[in-house]
Amino acid sequence: MQKMLTGLAIVAATALGLGTIRWLTTGTSPVEISPLSTESATTASTTAAPSAQASVLRAGTFVAAEHPTAGMARIVVAGNQSFVELNQDFRTDSGPDLQVILHKAADVLATTQPPAYPIREGDYVNLGALQKTTGAQRYAVPANVRLEQYQSVAVWCRRFNATFGAASLQKP
Repeated sequence: MQKMLTGLAIVAATALGLGTIRWLTTGTSPVEISPLSTESATTASTTAAPSAQASVLRAGTFVAAEHPTAGMARIVVAGNQSFVELNQDFRTDSGPDLQVILHKAADVLATTQPPAYPIREGDYVNLGALQKTTGAQRYAVPANVRLEQYQSVAVWCRRFNATFGAASLQKP
């Protein structure tokens, strides 16, 4: 029994260590969030593909700021829920505490200064932690957010108040 418990402890410690290494090297979490999640905005991001009935409200292409960032972002509505989606071509660098935000300015980078492109409190709504540094992903927009007040999507490092990249959103 003691050998079995020791073996299980070794396996658990190895899994935890590998998850930490993955997070440190890729910026992605080994934990998947269920696409059926009904949690708050900071944890309601999902990787589910958009439904065939989703309509696109606005879309834009990322422009690099503090770090290389590319791909497209769009706001879609499926049923009664709005989402920000990053497309399959999305990519950015790894960084600490990366967040996906909706910003009030159409050109986030023009409202701030290089090299970090810091943003001001009250100019954005945080949709949650960036799920991964490459590929398609989806973030639920809280129902109380008035989308017409937000003109862009950005990837932002909360720890250092640095904008990695931003996409100005236009109607299709």
